[in-house]
This record gives sequence, C-alpha cells and structure tokens, in this order.
Amino acid sequence: MDMIGKIRRLHGREKMSVREIARKTGLSRNTVSRWLMGPVSEPQYRRGPQPKKLDAYAEVVVTALKADAHRPRRERRTARALFAEIRQAGYAGGYTQLKEFVRQWRLAEGKDAGSRAYVPLLFALGE
Repeated sequence: MDMIGKIRRLHGREKMSVREIARKTGLSRNTVSRWLMGPVSEPQYRRGPQPKKLDAYAEVVVTALKADAHRPRRERRTARALFAEIRQAGYAGGYTQLKEFVRQWRLAEGKDAGSRAYVPLLFALGE
C-alpha cells in the first residue's frame, strides 16, 4: 500500500504525469495508470515453498552432522566431504545448496549437539 499511496500523492499533490511517475518509481506506465484509476491493492505474490534437490538427502546429511558433532573438530567431515558422499548416492544438486544447509543446521542445532551437558558448580560463588 505504500507504493500506491506514493503514486497517488505524486499525481494528486505534485501534479506529475503518469510517465514521470513511472520513470521515478521504476514501474510500468500501465501499472501506474491502473493504480491511479480505482481501488486496487498491490499484488500479493503467493509462491509456495518449492521442493529442493537436497530435500531427499537432508536426512542423510543431518545424521552425518549429528554423528560428527560428537567427534573432535579435526575429525569432522567438511561440507565438501558430505557433498562427495551424497553425490555418490545420486544427488544432482549443487554444492552451494548443501553448504547453506550445513551452515543453517550448525547455527540452529549444531552448536549444542555435542555439548548438551550441565555441570553444576561444586563450590559456592566467590570461594
């Protein structure tokens, strides 16, 4: 609604033509004139979530990441190693998708996966 209000303000108060408004906003002249004509709301693009090529292999990657979370840092598999593994299993997607998936998983769950233990203090504070 912000853009419609801006277009109507430019046309009504500042007396700009449709062409000038189109040039200034980057919209087409048809869109500007349609929005000036009557009660129109801005288009709402409803694009549903699209299945990714990695979705079929996400479970395999997550189990590998969980297993690696308990290993020392030097022994963990890198995203490249995981990519090679799932590539042999038939993954046809790109490395960047896998890298982003691994990064998101590590931010969300990976930090806590290996260290979910609470060790209470055996002494009072200040001692």
